[in-house]
Amino acid sequence: MTEQETLYAISLSLVPHLNLLNRKMLFKKMGSATEIFEQRKKLKDIFPDASKSTLEALAMMETHQKRAEEELSFTQTGHIQCIGYNDEAYPSRLRECPDAPILLYYRGTASLNSHHIISMVGTRQITPYGKDICREFIKELKQLCPDTLIVSGLAYGVDVHCHRAALEQEMETVGVLAHGLNQIYPRLHRDTAVKMVRKGGLLTEFPSHSNADKKNFVQRNRIVAGIADATIVVESAAKGGSLITAEIAESYGRDVFAFPGRIGDTYSQGCNNLIRTNRAGLVTSAEDFIQAMGWETEVQIHKQLSQGLQQELFPNLTEEEQRIVKALTGFDSKQINILAVDTALPIGKLTSLLFNLEMKGVVRLLSGGCYRLA
Repeated sequence: MTEQETLYAISLSLVPHLNLLNRKMLFKKMGSATEIFEQRKKLKDIFPDASKSTLEALAMMETHQKRAEEELSFTQTGHIQCIGYNDEAYPSRLRECPDAPILLYYRGTASLNSHHIISMVGTRQITPYGKDICREFIKELKQLCPDTLIVSGLAYGVDVHCHRAALEQEMETVGVLAHGLNQIYPRLHRDTAVKMVRKGGLLTEFPSHSNADKKNFVQRNRIVAGIADATIVVESAAKGGSLITAEIAESYGRDVFAFPGRIGDTYSQGCNNLIRTNRAGLVTSAEDFIQAMGWETEVQIHKQLSQGLQQELFPNLTEEEQRIVKALTGFDSKQINILAVDTALPIGKLTSLLFNLEMKGVVRLLSGGCYRLA
């Protein structure tokens, strides 16, 4: 997005009395936040059925300009991406959802359009059984499908254990926040969040200084559900936020899975009920999950590549170029700084090698300084 479009998109996101569906409808109809801003006084002709309060709020978009300018400055200083609905970097799966936000704030290195994305959710009162599930499932997933992006909400319990398990396995993991990026809630998870920015990211639709209000968590859950191919419930009581996320995922037409638990256990009731009522598929391992998702063929290709077939596929590459190809194998994309660490190559030399690989048609440059195999 241009700086002007970003500024107007922030302004539009700050307009009160305008629900998510109306914001998206406006954006799709007008094509950009800039067009909405420029036509803000004439929207009655374009949307005759809109309420008077909505039209009046949109006509006064300029009153949010100062706050929008402050937010834009904050994002620029904090190396935060403002990702608009029409941007290439916008999560394509989320874009399909009827109540997708028109603007996201993102700090991180992982592609939000990774080839495989799963959301893992559950109770904040995680049990030893739940901790074992998080650790063992993600460990197995690393072996079978290492390019999978793990998404959760950075909350206590299942969320943070999934993030930490992913980091332990050097898998990318993204936390969807219910507040602005000027803070981390809960504060206890700050160290984990810092690691995630380097190996994944933090994502939110809320501008800075938005508090972690209760209603924001419910709103946040739709992004957790919408950004992924599937949602997995690890542990849940009979009622809880993770069940809301599963319900939203189901409404989006996404796959929902749950780990079964022992009958009578409080934090297995929600999962068992989802399975019993056929609202979630039963999963006991990463292999189960991959088979249910139909990812076996892609996993087999990765295994072949990891066994050294890069040399056969790209026989004319130098040893250093082969090193780059190996570092990118199995990943949707990597940011150049991460590649430098993974390949132990200086940035200057890495840049030159990546350019040569582009010319050979081996790698492709994406937005945000990320590279992937072509």
